[in-house]
Amino acid sequence: MSELSPKLPPRPAPPRLPFSLPDRFPFRLPRTHRGQVVLALAVVYLVWGSTYLAVHLCLASFPPLLLSGLRNLLAGIGLFVFAARRKPVWPTMIEVRNAALVGTLLVGLSSGMLAYGMRTVETGTAAVMVATVPLFATLIAALTGRRIAKGEWVAVGLGLLGIVLLNHGDPSAGSTAGSLAILCGAIFWAGGSHLASRLRLPSDLFVSTALQIGLGGSIATVFALISGERLGHVGFVPGTSFVYLMLIGTMAAYVAYGFLIRHTSPIIASSCMYVNPVVAVMLGALLLGEIITRWTVVATVVILLSVGLSFWFDYRRRGLV
Repeated sequence: MSELSPKLPPRPAPPRLPFSLPDRFPFRLPRTHRGQVVLALAVVYLVWGSTYLAVHLCLASFPPLLLSGLRNLLAGIGLFVFAARRKPVWPTMIEVRNAALVGTLLVGLSSGMLAYGMRTVETGTAAVMVATVPLFATLIAALTGRRIAKGEWVAVGLGLLGIVLLNHGDPSAGSTAGSLAILCGAIFWAGGSHLASRLRLPSDLFVSTALQIGLGGSIATVFALISGERLGHVGFVPGTSFVYLMLIGTMAAYVAYGFLIRHTSPIIASSCMYVNPVVAVMLGALLLGEIITRWTVVATVVILLSVGLSFWFDYRRRGLV
């Protein structure tokens, strides 16, 4: 029977995750492409959703800008060592400069403003406000000359309405200043993403990511020291949370996200925008006792709806749906 049957071409091996574990490590990575995608999504959903809780715990010992700088500087060094072992194509000085500029906006200023705002804003609220990044990206695109459809302006309007509802009932000066800082962080992230799509960056994904994180973190650390921030005694819980942010929240999550960008559609990779706020709100309620008010629920629904509309119109404009 086997001699008469035509020989089928060998089945191509599924793409592998861009890292490996030691042979004696008790955890084994999935071998199928679907399993690897599910694992990467789980990391991005749960880890990035939990970073808001980790930042909140770190702020008990770390100044906000110094927390952002050190976390990303050390994570960038670790990723660069990992990338160097893969023998990549090394970037030019122009690409390094561009990576530093993008990293300063995406990593240094964005994470720093988020940490500053979270001194007075609850974790779930902060996560929902960060979900407005696509809306600010739409505004930046309009300012740089791209024609914006009416539906995209509706999405922006819904997002702004959601922000107003999210801060309803908490008019304190500290909360207002914190919310403005988080919104500035979202604007910095959107601006950095815009520049990343325009500037020439290192061709190797991991070298580019390592340079952006590391250089952005180093610049944020310098700014923090110049502004007078200093690191004193670090408690056990803040120290453990910092290690989690550095190793898991930055290094592992960025590797997982890079895998999704390369091996799935933009819709799947960007779906974390919907899931992260839900994870953050739930963790804040369960572990920190944060109260989920009806305004929080309504605002979350409105903002996530606006983000969904923003993604939908962008995909339709590019012919992806």
